[in-house]
Amino acid sequence: MNDQVLARVADTIAERRAAADPGSSYVAKLAAKGLDAMLKKVGEEATEFVMAAKDGDAQKLTYEAADLWFHSLLALAELGVRPEAVLAELARREGLSGLAEFASRPKE
Repeated sequence: MNDQVLARVADTIAERRAAADPGSSYVAKLAAKGLDAMLKKVGEEATEFVMAAKDGDAQKLTYEAADLWFHSLLALAELGVRPEAVLAELARREGLSGLAEFASRPKE
């Protein structure tokens, strides 16, 4: 069910990026500003997520997580990455030790 929600949100983001008026659509407005503006919003939302977690407020944390995920989906869309690709990567890692998975990554 949750992956379907992510797919539907991604579809809505794609539609609004392509055809919506920036004067009436937040997605279109932010997309018109470009990737740097989107990434700035991801950073802002990540900070708000951390602050909510430190406050220990589960409801606020949930709200901020939704904001962070939404803005991450917008940035992913800008770069042509669907949420299904992220879910597939998480599925690939499932059951792996985090240390083993990190060690298996290509060295930069």
